[in-house]
Order: sequence, then C-alpha cells, then structure tokens
Amino acid sequence: MFSENLFLTNETGRHLYHAYAKQMPIIDYHCHLLPREIYENKVFEDLGEMWLAHDHYKWRAMRAFGIDEMYITGEASYYEKYLAFAKILPQLIGNPLYIWCALELKRFFGIDEPLCAENAEEIYHRTKAMIAEKQMTPRWCMEVSNVEVASTTEDPTDSLDYHLKLKDDLSLKVRILSAYRPDKAFYCEKPAFQAYLPQLAKAADMEIKSFADLMAALEKRLVFFKSIGTMISDNGIESFTWEDFTPEQTETVFAKAAKGGTLSRQEIDLYKSACLAGMARMYQKHGFVMQLHIGTYQGANRVMERKIGAATGYDCTDDTTSVQSVGCLLNYLTAEGALPKTILYPLNPTQIETFAILAAGFCEGGTRAKVQLGAPWWFNDQPYGILRQFEAVANLYPIGLSVGMLTDSRSFLSYPRHELYRRMLCSYLGTLVERGEYFSGEKELKTVVENICYYNAKEYFGL
Repeated sequence: MFSENLFLTNETGRHLYHAYAKQMPIIDYHCHLLPREIYENKVFEDLGEMWLAHDHYKWRAMRAFGIDEMYITGEASYYEKYLAFAKILPQLIGNPLYIWCALELKRFFGIDEPLCAENAEEIYHRTKAMIAEKQMTPRWCMEVSNVEVASTTEDPTDSLDYHLKLKDDLSLKVRILSAYRPDKAFYCEKPAFQAYLPQLAKAADMEIKSFADLMAALEKRLVFFKSIGTMISDNGIESFTWEDFTPEQTETVFAKAAKGGTLSRQEIDLYKSACLAGMARMYQKHGFVMQLHIGTYQGANRVMERKIGAATGYDCTDDTTSVQSVGCLLNYLTAEGALPKTILYPLNPTQIETFAILAAGFCEGGTRAKVQLGAPWWFNDQPYGILRQFEAVANLYPIGLSVGMLTDSRSFLSYPRHELYRRMLCSYLGTLVERGEYFSGEKELKTVVENICYYNAKEYFGL
C-alpha cells in the first residue's frame, strides 16, 4: 500500500518534508502542456486519456513489453490503452512510472492500492465516476496540485491566441506563461529550415533576406512573447560545437542555408554559434532567462519516427555537445557584457558534474546564481537521477541556489513529480543532518527547503 513516508528514509527528512516542503506552491517553469486544453478546460474522458494521450514515458515502456502500437498511439480506445498499460505496471519495479502512477492515483483519486490486471477494471470505473463527479479538468488538476505558475513552450511563430485568452480569463487561478523556443531558426541544416523562414517572416510582418533580418524578426517576436508576461526561453541543443564567426561569414552561411544548400560541418557550427550568441544578446537585453537543454539525440529510431511522428518516445541521450563549447559561448557573451541568466540542463548524466563546475565559473556579483545547473531533466527526473545529482553536485555548485523541479510534461496529472523531488530533497538533507555533516539549525534548513521548492524560482524568473 502507498506510504506517506515514501522516500523519506530518516526522521529529519520526514520532518522537513511535512513541515515545510509539502505545502509550498508549485512554479512549473518548463512544461509541454497545451494552452488550448487549459483554455477549453474540458472534463477528461477517463484515466486512460489522462495517462496515455501524450505521455511518451509510458509509450516507451509499453513498447518495451511488446505491446502493439495500436494500444499506444494507435486507434484503440483510451479504455483499451489503459488496460494494456495497467497489465504491465506491476512489472515496472524500479521504474519511475510505477511511483508516478501510485502518486497520481493517491493524490487525485485517493486510491492507495497498487494497480494491476486484476483490479484494473474496478479502478477504471471508480476513477471514471470520480472524473465526472468532480468535473476533473486541466484547471482542476492544476488547482488541486497547488500550481501557481506554469510555463508552456511555443515557437516564435505561434500566435499565442490561447495565452492571450487565458491572460484575460478572470476565472483562471493559475498564471500561464509561454517559454520562447526558437529551435527551428537554430537548426539551419535541417530540411525544415528553408520552409520556416517565410513562416517567421509572416509572423513578424517583415522580410527575411539576411541573418540580420532573421535576428530582427526573432527579436520582434520575443517582444511579443514578453507582452504576455513571458521572461523565459527554451533552447534545445542536439549537437553544438563552438566555432568563431564574423558577421560576414554568418551572412554567407545563412544565404546558403536559406536556399537549401548543403552545409559543411564547419558552416553548421559557425551558424549555430552565431545564432545562439545572437539570441542570448536578445535575452539579456529584454531580461529573459536562457535555458539550454543540452545533449539530446532526437529520433534515434528514424524508421518509427517517420511512421508515428516526432516526440513520440524515440529520442535518446548524447554527448556530442562538449562542456568546452558551451563554455566558449558563455565566455563570448561575458566578454560582450551580454550574458543573460542561464540554466544548463545536460541530459547526459555523466556530464552533470562538469556542467555544474562550468556554471559556477560564470556567476558574478549582482545576480544570485546567474548561471546554474538545472533540475534533473527528462531521463534523469526519477529518484535515482535526482539523488545522484544532489550527491554529485552539492560540493561543486550550491544546491541551495537551485530553482527546483519542473515537470517537462504533457500530462496534467504530472505534478506529483514535484512531490517526489521534494521528498528526495528532504531525505537527502536529513541524511546530512543525521550524519553530523550539517548542524546550522532548523531555521536555516527551513530557508533552504522553501527556497529550493519555491522562492528561488519566483525570484530568478521575476515572478
């Protein structure tokens, strides 16, 4: 049965969690929730929809068990997909899905018995009745979870229509922002780059005939995002090697890419270096936080991705972006006086310590934790990955400065991931106390816990 002392392995940790961490509001500064779903606020059909409509974590696990794609992203009903997933859940021992699902059943439905094939039917009907009775909607899930702010992620060409509607909706109790994500302008080597330029030109209402025009159009859209309250950017970096550049060289490469020409590796690196530097200047100018998501290997199974689509569970971790290349970018911006607040998210767990060291090297007076290591992200946002980061990084970068957890999720039931993180945090701090490694007292511990859970993010993102 579910235990309220989950992951709280010591007395001090249990006290810290229940006294301080548990009740703190959530600032979910990076997620992939759909603003349209928040605006329309429709009651969910059933637990199958809530769990399996968007969750590629679950899709990956189901494929590993050999479940047919029809029951994953295919045409089967959510009821059928739910039964297929429920059947494998007891076998996911050690996998975060097991714990996440247990937390979600407990927090949203008051169910603390483990889901399995034998009780799946009964739990399905019980939860379906509760969804209808309580009118469980996206907003209901966020309000029950004590979410104060959630930041979705949109391309610069997005009209932000639903964000504008949500901003004017006085009934909405959660502040919804949109992070600015210019990835399509960054990947000059991809086939979609050429087609993207006229889309951006139309959104910015200007011609794009040069790299300088591109930067001007992106800045114009950045200012539009800022008008709804956004002060956060997301930048996905699959592969990046720093290459020194001049304006003339950048224009030459841009012209070639805009015509669909084949670029050399050096040309790609030069363009990406210039693009990241240009975006960072804008972020610093307009007061945005720059988030760099580093080390993704998108669509490793290209055969299946072509059949089903991107972001469906076929992405992996890579190490082609070196710490040195990111360091060159940060150094270039520092030399220009243009370094914005920056969060580094290495997806490869072997790089977390080296990126923590790099971040500490670019902090400076006047801004608390100006460059910092991000939360354990994507494949690392599970108990082992969270604890590993605490233990590996605390001696290299003060974890007391961390802006805490994010969901990085498309599911409105995902907020217990913050609870899991907070439980791991309090247990880790409690271990240090009970080993005699920390003895500053409860007042200071309370400050550390509340800052990591809430106040650091509120201050860092200007909320």
